[in-house]
Amino acid sequence: SALKRKLQSPHGNPPLKRKRKPSINTFKKRATEADIKEKGSSSQKSLPKKQLTENRNENQKSKPFIKTSSLFRNNPDIPEIHRKAVKQVQENVFTTDSFSQLDLHPHLVSGRKAVCLATCFFGVQKQTIPVLLQGKDALVRSQTGSGKTLAYGIPLVQSLQGMESKIQRSDGPYALILVPTRELALQSFDTMQKLLKPFAWIVPGVLMGGEKRKSEKARLRKGINILISTPGRLVDHIKSTECIHFRRTQWLIIDEADRILDLGFEKDVAVILNALNAERETRQNVLLSATLTEGVTRLADISLNDPISISIADEIQKALKPASQTERQASSSSNCMEQENFAVPEKLKQYVMMVPSKLRLVTLAAFVLEKCKFEKHHKMIIFFSSCEQVEFHYELLLKVLAGGLESEQPGHSSVSSAHLHFLRLHGNLEQEERTEVFQEFLKSRTGILLCTDVAARGLDLPQVTWIVQYSAPASPAEYIHRIGRTARIGCHGNSLLVLAPSEAEYVSLLASHKINISEIKMEKVLSSLMKDDRFKLHRTGSKKSCGTNPQEVRERATVLQTKFENYVHSSEGTIRWAKKALQSFLCAYTTYPRNLKHIFHIKSLHLGHVAKSFGLRDAPQNLTALPTAGSKKKTKPRLKRSDLLKKTHGKHRLAEILRSEYSSGMDTGVSKVKKKKKQRKPG
Repeated sequence: SALKRKLQSPHGNPPLKRKRKPSINTFKKRATEADIKEKGSSSQKSLPKKQLTENRNENQKSKPFIKTSSLFRNNPDIPEIHRKAVKQVQENVFTTDSFSQLDLHPHLVSGRKAVCLATCFFGVQKQTIPVLLQGKDALVRSQTGSGKTLAYGIPLVQSLQGMESKIQRSDGPYALILVPTRELALQSFDTMQKLLKPFAWIVPGVLMGGEKRKSEKARLRKGINILISTPGRLVDHIKSTECIHFRRTQWLIIDEADRILDLGFEKDVAVILNALNAERETRQNVLLSATLTEGVTRLADISLNDPISISIADEIQKALKPASQTERQASSSSNCMEQENFAVPEKLKQYVMMVPSKLRLVTLAAFVLEKCKFEKHHKMIIFFSSCEQVEFHYELLLKVLAGGLESEQPGHSSVSSAHLHFLRLHGNLEQEERTEVFQEFLKSRTGILLCTDVAARGLDLPQVTWIVQYSAPASPAEYIHRIGRTARIGCHGNSLLVLAPSEAEYVSLLASHKINISEIKMEKVLSSLMKDDRFKLHRTGSKKSCGTNPQEVRERATVLQTKFENYVHSSEGTIRWAKKALQSFLCAYTTYPRNLKHIFHIKSLHLGHVAKSFGLRDAPQNLTALPTAGSKKKTKPRLKRSDLLKKTHGKHRLAEILRSEYSSGMDTGVSKVKKKKKQRKPG
């Protein structure tokens, strides 16, 4: 009890514990631990604590991959492409015949030389021009870039300039040319202007969405003899402009007829045909198309009178002859697509590249650098499936690849961006900007145009050497139209189709349509990053790399991906922008036709990997649209895949995209039905 009182605190605190003497075993244990520490980290022991912290921070700074996950882990295996060697359908683009053999006005021949600087026929022109000069209707089917515009333009001008009574401007339209897009309308108008230089009394004119209707009405009042228009805009003027009439219309030409129908203009074409028939029933009709679909056949039955069918590819012509008209009408559009073979330009080389979703962005960037920076005189078009994707990738590639974000020496930055000139073209741009971009890319010798399918039909863009399809087309016919922007009229060209491993079967589908395609390895494209020291991993005492070291290629690809992600996550606005582009990609992915669903299905996508290709680090469940200011959003434990597509349903979204792409410019909007308020019962 006395001992307890001594150990107890005077203030009533808990009793003090008696100190125990350390045993001999404890001394031995501590000595052993000290020896181990001295052996393992003798250098750190002598350093003060502050210096150790600084060294740790320096080591962390030398590692640039803290913020990003590995690009090369957990990717699906890339399948080997087993394709049959198929013989492609060829067309004779050039012939040995000359325009001097035709009974044409001499000024027209000279005008034609001014357009194309050649005196020989193209294959489609050799077969089409004599038929149209005889005044017969024609259904013309030929590959893209084969000279179809001049095939109808020359006989049209020859017919109008040779009329007994000289054409007056006030007479109104003698010819009506329908085209699907505004850019094609401008291009056709430019061609007609060149052909009509010797015949100044014949006035061409163009009507298209995006222009002021008031100025178009003024031009119609003055008089237009050859009227070029998009269907939607013409229907608008038929309904609202009193001065427009078709009393003297002798020609109806529907160019890119398959595309006009694909865009849902069938009703507009019916309105135009009714307006023409109401004022003048007899006229010469011409339908031109690169593909023969069920819709084109149906339109030909309605608009053409005893037409002559002109198909340049001999194999296609033989294949079409046995099929009767009733059999063609009975067959479904999917069957038409399965049986149809397509003609491809002879000097066009086609490639495919299998890329996992996570690596799509860096692989695209590496390909752009390889072709447009390290190689000279390349002009490239990259196709995307939506306007939002075009805008996002345009800003991203412009900022990161063109040197805008680089903290380098001024001279090195200018060298890196010297050969990279980015442009974009899509339906959400104002018409003035669309025209400006189109003309700029037309005149430039080099450049990279990011676009939607607004540029896939009919446009003659010279010196385009590469077509990149970053989003796979919805049909082989669409594939043909896209690659038709290069290798035009006998020139050389290349195309690249980017596919995910789950989409490999698409190559076999193309082969079934006589489309021969070779493979480019993704690793070969990524190795081009070794030529650009901006993406070099800076290590202390690192030697200059010789050759293509696979590990260093992967490191540089990861550095590039980090730069993309840093830009995307630099502000809330860029994150929202990336999410919007990702949502539009997913919505477009759900709209592939039923017969391609086994190749392109939303469930086959890894949403986290797809998000990586848009520079996003977030998990898929965090990719829903950002809440608006002031709104309260409850966080759910886990969101389903379909929640990403909740905001806009796939098919409605595609319809919205197409409307914006090819709209007539009328601000009609979608009529919204207001909900009726429930009336309270009296009493």
